[in-house]
Amino acid sequence: MSKCVDRLEEVVPQAVAGDRAALEQVLVLIQPPVRRYCAARIGNLDVVADDVVQDVCLALVTAIPKYRDMGKPFMAFVYGIAAHKLADAGRRSTLRQTFSIDDMPEERSSDAGPEQLALGDELRTHTQALLDTLPPKYSKILLMRVVWGMTAPQTGRALGMTAGAVRVAQHRALNMLRAELVNFSLLDTRVTA
Repeated sequence: MSKCVDRLEEVVPQAVAGDRAALEQVLVLIQPPVRRYCAARIGNLDVVADDVVQDVCLALVTAIPKYRDMGKPFMAFVYGIAAHKLADAGRRSTLRQTFSIDDMPEERSSDAGPEQLALGDELRTHTQALLDTLPPKYSKILLMRVVWGMTAPQTGRALGMTAGAVRVAQHRALNMLRAELVNFSLLDTRVTA
């Protein structure tokens, strides 16, 4: 890469001055690093890196006469052009996407939309905060019984307890959560009042 940079430092001023042979050398030298740059950033776009490299080269041909050395490496200038051409390719790729009417569902989707997903995340956060107020043993019991749907005997075997002790602990845990919710409701009404 340093040979490429050294060679660019020699030929770029000549290309800026209008030397066509120097411009051709610049284009040859920049293609491999620009191809790697583009290939690494294309992601799942419906674009080929070589197409973007070609666009970069065409833009560079028209931009190089206006190039002024501002103390930055010439490749920074080239990568700036490449970034813009990648953005353009991404927009074109998005515009090219077409959807067939045959692919459209006949019925409304029952999948959760963004609002439902956000509310679900908020509910999970509040639920976890409530479970964190319980002793770890009680949290485990509620998780196993309510979320995972395990029976009291299964939970008891997993935790080394009797089924009756699991039921009593579950009852106590639910009462603690109830009390926590009442405290939260009282706090909420004090804040809004």
